[in-house]
Amino acid sequence: VQLQASGGGLVQAGGSLRLSCAASGFASGSNSVAWFRQAPGKEREGVSCIRSFSSGPAYADSVKGRFTFSRDNAKNTIYLQMNSLKPEDTAVYYCAASFTRPLPYMCLDPSSYGYWGQGTQVTVSS
Repeated sequence: VQLQASGGGLVQAGGSLRLSCAASGFASGSNSVAWFRQAPGKEREGVSCIRSFSSGPAYADSVKGRFTFSRDNAKNTIYLQMNSLKPEDTAVYYCAASFTRPLPYMCLDPSSYGYWGQGTQVTVSS
């Protein structure tokens, strides 16, 4: 199982970025997948997730209405569209996957995921 995250960069506040995470060794469309982020000196934070056999993604309150999680099963790739970016969104963003189906309240918990991508840096300037 491999996850390759890309798409990070430097953007001004109010701008947009789209992160991609290419999966191999498993089908991202039928397993639980998620995006996390970690800012310097802070714990890893769940951003958005989709549990296997679920109808739609869940989002952290801090990104609701600004970020959109999607996936292309044909490309075995998941995406995180980030709009109206704020300086506090600055972090290394990670994609993660699990073959299990976490309980809803555990969907954004890092301990629910056993496979991680390498991370991509997102920096939002004010």
